[in-house]
Amino acid sequence: MSIIISDVEPRVQYTATAGQTSFTVGFEFFDNADLKVFNGTSLLTFSASPTNASQYSVSGAGQTGGGSITLGSPGATVNDVITISRDLAIARSTDFPTSGAFQIASLNTELDKIIAMAQQLERDQKLSPRVATTSSSSFNLTFPDMVAGKVLSANSGGTGLEFTIDASGLLTSAANAATSETNAGNSATAAAGSATAAENAKNAAEAALDTFDDDFLGSKSSDPSVDNDGATLADGALYFNTSDNVMKVYDLGNTQWKQLVPTTSQQTNIDAAVSNATNINNVAGQISPTNNISTVAGLSSSISTLASMSGLSTLAGSATAVTTVANNLTAVNNFADVYRIASSAPTSSLNAGDLYFDTTADELKVYKSGGWAAAGSTVNGTSNRFEYTATANQTTFTGADSNSKTLAYDAGFIDVYLNGVKLANSDYTATSGSSVVLASGAALNDILMIVAYGTFQLANISINDLTDTPASIGSAGQALVVNSSANALVYSNASSAEVYGFEQYYNPSTLVRTVTVASVGGSNKYFIDGVQQDTLDLYEGNTYIFNYPSGHPFKFSTTSDGTHGSGSEYTTGVTHNSSTQVTIVVANGAPTLYYYCASHSAMGGQANTPTPGSNAVRYITTNQGVDNITESQYANFDDVLFSASGFVFSVNSNGNLIATI
Repeated sequence: MSIIISDVEPRVQYTATAGQTSFTVGFEFFDNADLKVFNGTSLLTFSASPTNASQYSVSGAGQTGGGSITLGSPGATVNDVITISRDLAIARSTDFPTSGAFQIASLNTELDKIIAMAQQLERDQKLSPRVATTSSSSFNLTFPDMVAGKVLSANSGGTGLEFTIDASGLLTSAANAATSETNAGNSATAAAGSATAAENAKNAAEAALDTFDDDFLGSKSSDPSVDNDGATLADGALYFNTSDNVMKVYDLGNTQWKQLVPTTSQQTNIDAAVSNATNINNVAGQISPTNNISTVAGLSSSISTLASMSGLSTLAGSATAVTTVANNLTAVNNFADVYRIASSAPTSSLNAGDLYFDTTADELKVYKSGGWAAAGSTVNGTSNRFEYTATANQTTFTGADSNSKTLAYDAGFIDVYLNGVKLANSDYTATSGSSVVLASGAALNDILMIVAYGTFQLANISINDLTDTPASIGSAGQALVVNSSANALVYSNASSAEVYGFEQYYNPSTLVRTVTVASVGGSNKYFIDGVQQDTLDLYEGNTYIFNYPSGHPFKFSTTSDGTHGSGSEYTTGVTHNSSTQVTIVVANGAPTLYYYCASHSAMGGQANTPTPGSNAVRYITTNQGVDNITESQYANFDDVLFSASGFVFSVNSNGNLIATI
């Protein structure tokens, strides 16, 4: 908090009227606990809602000009002496870091408390025996050990205090009375000197703070036009720009803010320009004075024509061969139509039997009624699998897939799956052997799976004649499996059919937010993870932990600005762990919330409570027929898979469902 400490004694006393309850506190205080209230010599008790005259409530904590206290009913009795005093603990509450952003608000609070402590000392000294300011005595005022029946007095040399005079003769000893009066004057003088020193320290601290506050303006999101006091900016003033994360200094001569260092992106551009300085200078030399670049640009068409002509140096020596080609141009053109070399499939002048060598796939292909296909099998083995992750509205899939495998297939021997669902032939075109074109564009992050099959003819042999197989066929429903010795195949019962039911659900999590406070335009504001009064999304079911400064209690309400806006604190699922931490578990159906400071208004912001979408998946199986799935369970499944038993499912980092046998 930042308040102005007035030059007012932190103690006030009233003679009450009958039934009087309200008494003004004319000096500043930081917290309710900083005040002590007496009725006569009896210390009264603080209560937020006082029920009798021995209790009081407080208003105005942390405000310039002070506040007031209110006694409980029936109030004071006529001529009651009500004394109100500030009793601030003599302690330091803030330790500043050795580096990083300077905590202006915390510094202001610490200096305010120092001034308040100095005023307390001045008040206490005024109420204590002290040496007069004009006294010439300078002896030691340290109290000696107490002696029963003796009176405190100055020693015979006038250099210190002692307990030697018998108390019984006090009333008849005028000399002792005079000595006591002198000692009291000396004590008053010492106390007055201390008060003067405290006042000088206070004035020096206030002057130093004002000078620093004018030179360093703290953290701001944009260039300020005036200093923190609303005065003209000083030459050399500093502030930290939170939007660009750079320190800026004010140039009064040009009336503008200048960066002390470049931003990250600016530094990257500077480094790039420096590394290319030679090339930049070379280009500049061809613009002025020669202007060669403009001349070459005017000849671009002619240069492109020459660049497309190879072997110009040997053309003159090949005139006979050129003539022969010209005389047989029809045959040459026909061969060029029948056999071509290209990196992708030709699309014009196509006839069955045409050939082209695919330089990308490094193989010869033939044109069939179903499109281009490898002259041999494109697939090395029985099948190749390709997986692509789609961009938004992508239709053509070609080249390297997500596993760096280049797509190649034999036209007509291909299956295409989109997000695990097999597509009909009408849903895609696959004739080139190197690309698949969808009839409708895929959505962002859709998974396209392509299975390309090798073309071959299976020999007609009996399974009984194969190596490591049984001599005869097994029973109905059995399948070949590896035996327990893992050295041959045997017939065994096949795996049973299985039902896999999938359910999507939301798995809640715990998040920690850091709350800081900074002065913005002279008023304190909450910053959530560095963002001023950020609008929060607190998802239902999640747990959020907020760590905040103890001087700014962080609370929730269904009303904007909470109790400062005539609202009340929201407590459902809220736990105040300490004076610097609060936890909220967002309930299902929670209303829109607002976070606010319980001590100060206009510091907080809005906290939406949206219902989260599903972020996890679980599945239920029939466990090879051992378990049953009820009708209601089945109806609640988001998806169902009928397959063999033995599958284990998981979700990868991309959110895709992975099946493992």
